[in-house]
Amino acid sequence: MCLGVPAKIIRITDKLSGKAVAETDGVRREVSLAMLLLDNQQANELVGRWVLLHVGFAMAVINEEEATQSLRLLREMSDD
Repeated sequence: MCLGVPAKIIRITDKLSGKAVAETDGVRREVSLAMLLLDNQQANELVGRWVLLHVGFAMAVINEEEATQSLRLLREMSDD
């Protein structure tokens, strides 16, 4: 089973290679936007947007409500 973790795109670090910094619960990491850029997304348009991350790749853009709900469920699972 694969798990996508919601993260907010904070800034673009390399437009050419599609690299960005994303944040989840205060933890920032460099991620690849390559899969989203294949769908004619522009890197700058993704700053401030929520995405689902899987092994360092942004797989899909999601809305803030979906991101908040998913993060809440992940926190609940880790509390058990």
